[in-house]
Amino acid sequence: MKLGAQYEHGHCTFTVWAPGAEQMAVHLLSPRERILPMMQFERGYWQVAAEDVEPGSLYLLGIDDALERPDPASFHQPEGVHGPSVVVDHRAFNWTDSAWTGKSLKDLVIYELHVGTFTPEGTFAAVIPRLAALRELGITAIELMPVAQFPGRHNWGYDGVFPFAVQHSYGGPDGLKRLVDACHGCGMAVILDVVYNHLGPEGNYLRDFGPYFTDRYRTPWGEAVNFDGRDSDEVRRYFIENALQWYRHYHMDGLRLDAVHAIFDFSARPFLQELTEEVEKSVCGKGRSFHLIAESDLNDVRLIRPRDTGGYGLDVQYNEDFHHALHSLLTDENQGYYLDFGRIEDLATAIRQGFVYDWRYSVYRGRHHGSSSAGRPPWQLLLFSQNHDQVGNRRLGERLSTLAGFEKAKLAAASVLLSPGIPLLFMGEEYAEKAPFLYFADFSDPDLVEAVRRGRREEFRSFDWQEEAPDPHDPQVFTRSRIDWSLRDRDPHRVMLTYYSKLLSLRRSIPALKIPDRHRCEVAGRENDRTLWFRRGQGQSQVLCLMNFNNCESCLPFPEQENNSHWHKILDSADPEWQGPGSSPTTESACEKGAVTLAPWSCQLYLREGPKEAS
Repeated sequence: MKLGAQYEHGHCTFTVWAPGAEQMAVHLLSPRERILPMMQFERGYWQVAAEDVEPGSLYLLGIDDALERPDPASFHQPEGVHGPSVVVDHRAFNWTDSAWTGKSLKDLVIYELHVGTFTPEGTFAAVIPRLAALRELGITAIELMPVAQFPGRHNWGYDGVFPFAVQHSYGGPDGLKRLVDACHGCGMAVILDVVYNHLGPEGNYLRDFGPYFTDRYRTPWGEAVNFDGRDSDEVRRYFIENALQWYRHYHMDGLRLDAVHAIFDFSARPFLQELTEEVEKSVCGKGRSFHLIAESDLNDVRLIRPRDTGGYGLDVQYNEDFHHALHSLLTDENQGYYLDFGRIEDLATAIRQGFVYDWRYSVYRGRHHGSSSAGRPPWQLLLFSQNHDQVGNRRLGERLSTLAGFEKAKLAAASVLLSPGIPLLFMGEEYAEKAPFLYFADFSDPDLVEAVRRGRREEFRSFDWQEEAPDPHDPQVFTRSRIDWSLRDRDPHRVMLTYYSKLLSLRRSIPALKIPDRHRCEVAGRENDRTLWFRRGQGQSQVLCLMNFNNCESCLPFPEQENNSHWHKILDSADPEWQGPGSSPTTESACEKGAVTLAPWSCQLYLREGPKEAS
């Protein structure tokens, strides 16, 4: 029994889990109004099959002749979170991606975007004409912020309350399918951000159907989902079936699991482990890859460790430490979680082995934190210099190029794109977008609106930021967050775009950069002058990256020439080509022989030419 309204050839089966109900019924509102009593089955499931039901039919579910609610597994809510559900025929869409097999983890370059602010139209259809530019840049996958139906006109997506329904204002189910099909047609994967740790506060009717939530745990967003209490088997099934529908009905290539540290489950077989097992069973033998990417601030390597070694078996985990280490060096911020960072060695550790906090004492947390990721391959860790959280959860939503400046933004780009790991870009960063990305919402309950305002103020307390956060419910806050693609054609934004394109081209074409291999990556840093270098190799392909996180010029030692080979500089972020200040010539009067000079806040990349034995 699959949840929701399962339609096939004029026949529709409605299934819902409501273990506490005495009676359930489907109230069909169109095309012909009628009441369909449902039959009760084991473990609290109710079902009824009906003829003469067509796609587009509106319906509600009646509970004990007392309440009528939208379907918890509704596929479409065109009248919003309080309106009736709609029957959808998922078989009707004509897919053209039968030859698509997906992207391997090693080939992922992810571009995160928010559908509502990515274009003036704010729709799936409006994203499609821009895919060619992303592909030309070197993007291999887009990551969509959540598209589950949310209340109001605009929202980040993390207040969704119908996990199975695709936001109507974005284009609904068919709009999302057309976008995925178009992405596959131009060789790009699609990853969808899903939220299984909580539901939004407005239009959240799940509790009317069953014990989906528990008061034994609390999340920053309210009630925790019941993943390990009484009746949790069916709650887990609800979210697992949701995950599988994105693969089956929408041909997604992966899911980004939001804030898994807020999924509380102390059972012997945790939900995340069951999810990976069920996904593996459903995907195996289908000829397409499907990746599960966990966002977590726990630094818990069990998430990505194989199940046969005691892990949960997820494919990728966010490396928040990489971002914090890089950001603190570029901005000198030392509030909130940045209190734990600020040293060159932190970034060197993040490049060398992944997590910086590997059961190391955290001043910010007041305890030891994390586990070692040194034994995991770099393609299991996702790296970024900014994303929707790190930009949008600042009071003024400043992007890194606004906050730190052009030179530092170029250094940040090189740090992400030249390091081993899966890189993620946040929409607009590739051309130094000027618009902020602010937190916005559109709730209808005045008390809820005020509660959100208070919550945002509390969230920023540990950072001691003085500026007042913009009102999330001011429509201008949403409008101000919309990116401006026309900037790509104007300097200095055009220069930044070309610079990103160059970095991604080097990453694709040079084996030492293309093949992530932590065993062939040497990293070292110097605290006194805030410089860092790392050397990566793959067979005869060798690269050396030198970085200066200092306000003044710095000299770095250079490797001796060996095996009749020599190093050739292929990128200098300070070069006037990139609107940089230029680098001083390396002379013996400037620094000792065998060293190079780096301009402030710059990086240089060298490629070794000539024969070398494969190691």
